[in-house]
Amino acid sequence: MKVVDTAIPGPKILEPRVFGDDRGFFMETWNEATFAEAGLNLSWVQDNHSHSQKGVLRGLHFQNPGPQGKLVRVASGAVFDVAVDLRQSSPHFGQWIGVELSAKNKKMLWVPEGFAHGFLTLTDDTDFLYKCTAPYAPECEHTLAWDDPSVAVEWPIVGLDPIISDKDAVGLALADVPAFD
Repeated sequence: MKVVDTAIPGPKILEPRVFGDDRGFFMETWNEATFAEAGLNLSWVQDNHSHSQKGVLRGLHFQNPGPQGKLVRVASGAVFDVAVDLRQSSPHFGQWIGVELSAKNKKMLWVPEGFAHGFLTLTDDTDFLYKCTAPYAPECEHTLAWDDPSVAVEWPIVGLDPIISDKDAVGLALADVPAFD
């Protein structure tokens, strides 16, 4: 597995080895020893699967307390995936990274604890899968506004009117989120 650092320390793009032939392909998406060799000593407590049509924007979500690290990937379709640094002690506080994840490129993104996470679906019938290091706790969940101008995520929404949940439509400004130490 190839591990690629991002512009912000913490999140990592993971490119698994893919073995393909005329029958299809095989790839290993999680192996405790392989991830540990890459410095990712992780323990999973929950797997999630989301299905969306083109133009759905989910996020930017995080839990505090009870932060979740997430290993995210796309099984069908494509997304523009975003992680925003919410660690107040970080020199990258409020900065974001974005990467296209798709069934075609088979890339995965590690989003560590202390980051808000969200994605925009780029195709219909997108299946988004993610593993979490902590269980979902609705009482601890918060939403950073996807369009907060102080964060200025460059979502690829030209020609799209993003479909957003009621909860995500009232996300907080960066200045108002319960950030991490």
